[in-house]
Amino acid sequence: MAFSLIPDGVYPSVYDIDGPALARRGITLLLADLDNTLAKYGQPEPDPALLAWKDSLAAAGVDLFLLSNSRKPRRPEHFAKALGIPFLGHAGKPKSGGFLQAMEQMGRTCAQTAMVGDQIFTDILGAKRAGVLALMVEPIELAGNPGRYLRYAAEEPFRALGRRRTRKE
Repeated sequence: MAFSLIPDGVYPSVYDIDGPALARRGITLLLADLDNTLAKYGQPEPDPALLAWKDSLAAAGVDLFLLSNSRKPRRPEHFAKALGIPFLGHAGKPKSGGFLQAMEQMGRTCAQTAMVGDQIFTDILGAKRAGVLALMVEPIELAGNPGRYLRYAAEEPFRALGRRRTRKE
């Protein structure tokens, strides 16, 4: 089990993650966090840009899968169904079980899988522990919870190291 807090790449948003570039790396499954990665906290439905991005991934042969730790049991299910993708709620990130369950469900290996999320201590650490490519995005918004400001400040050195690893393809 690997232990690393450094993402393999850091992007401004999910829209900067290119499906054909993932496919060239052998990635055919992209696990994605929900809140502050794919949508703002509490956003009930995917917006048109997210639907278009999901379609561009699919056109490149990359399946999107929602992997969420949401404390609201219906939120990941509702959002994933509206986006037309499979999901796993209460994933238990950073434990590797949810990652492994998603890969098994989709018939993919670690080498074929990447994870994208906005948090070092859940999304990135979990991806590293599961042996999948760990991609990070900047959070969509920090407003609402003062604890988020502290957490993101503590994560910044790891984000900075990850930005150096980001591959432009």
